[in-house]
Amino acid sequence: MIRIHKLIATSLGIGYIGKGGGTVAAAVAALVWYLVLAGSNPANFGPLLITVVITLLGIWSGTEVEPYWGKDDKKVVIDEVAGMMISVLFVPVTPAYILAGLVLFRFFDIVKPLYIRRTEALPGGVGVMMDDIVAGIYSNLLLQLVIHLI
Repeated sequence: MIRIHKLIATSLGIGYIGKGGGTVAAAVAALVWYLVLAGSNPANFGPLLITVVITLLGIWSGTEVEPYWGKDDKKVVIDEVAGMMISVLFVPVTPAYILAGLVLFRFFDIVKPLYIRRTEALPGGVGVMMDDIVAGIYSNLLLQLVIHLI
């Protein structure tokens, strides 16, 4: 069973890249999001359901691999995938918005302003995932603001 959790936690092996694995995972998530959802209605709830499932799987797998790899190991990149997906939920699926979501998400994930860093202290997979969830929420809120102002 741990092999499945490692596969999930590394987002099908992307986490084994090493340095930059989180950025690669977020970029792959953005590309897949665009390719699968381009032209669809941003109000569609299918992507929300998939995002929730990936987030819950990330929490579970993050908790399961922690005894083997330690707290929030760099190989665990499912959190970046979930955070990226959250950043573009209910946003028009265009190259510009997806790229903006990626840039904003990585900014918030790397810099960790506005109390994001504190969420890493939460236990197990929740701590692994929560900083990226909050970074995705902040990114999405900024994108929504831009969309509604334009």
